[in-house]
Amino acid sequence: MAKTINACGLTCPAPVLLVKDAVEQTDSKELTVLVDNPASQENVTRFLGSKGYAVTDSLDNGVYTLQALRDKEAADNPVAGETVEGKASNKILVLIASDTFGSGDDVLGAKLMVAYLKTLNELGDDLWQIIFLNGGVKLTTGSSPVLEELQGYEKSGVVVLACGTCLEHFELTAEKEVGGTTNMLDIVMATQLADKVITIG
Repeated sequence: MAKTINACGLTCPAPVLLVKDAVEQTDSKELTVLVDNPASQENVTRFLGSKGYAVTDSLDNGVYTLQALRDKEAADNPVAGETVEGKASNKILVLIASDTFGSGDDVLGAKLMVAYLKTLNELGDDLWQIIFLNGGVKLTTGSSPVLEELQGYEKSGVVVLACGTCLEHFELTAEKEVGGTTNMLDIVMATQLADKVITIG
């Protein structure tokens, strides 16, 4: 019988942490997870996928029911960009916490942010992940002046992520057009695995 985890009403990163504990403590082959927002649905699904679970979901009255079945032969998959040994190799993580660069003038700050993100490719293969937080998540939407560049980074193998709680706060969850949705657990783990963390905003 599948173990059921009710994470409705919980905010990031609580749903993923509950599922993580269940996977680590019980090694359940089957899990049913209930969440009540798209960010948690995406975060939990991605986490379970990294642990070898195939996930199907359904939505009823605002509640997502995630049915997870683990392949008994599936090994845990590393976090994106992580090596088998559990350590990123010479990789840079960039945290973007605003849609403007610096303070003093927001118009200038917006221009500087666009220039910065368009120039990140100069880091070459060292660029590992770009994570958008707080007002930075606005840059992952359809109206972003750097949407094309971010999509290009993603196609080249750079991990692009946006904070799910932040997207929900700004009511932009449905507007995101690049990258995955992430949570604070993933962000903490990414900062641990990266060789260098650059924070902007």
